Amino acid sequence: MKDHKDRLSRFWFIVSNTLPPIGFFLYFRHRKTYPNKAKRALISAITGVPVTVLGAYIMNTFILN
Repeated sequence: MKDHKDRLSRFWFIVSNTLPPIGFFLYFRHRKTYPNKAKRALISAITGVPVTVLGAYIMNTFILN
């Protein structure tokens, strides 16, 4: 039987991708009790950092200028 508590929900996956500090927080909070949930939050946060930087660059250069 699978442990359904060891999965990161879509909502938290999207939040940790758009706001990477929340993903890092979720990783450190769940890393010992729910390792799969923590790993997915960490991967989402790590991929969210370049996306956020690129989005901020585009907003600052092309849209707000």
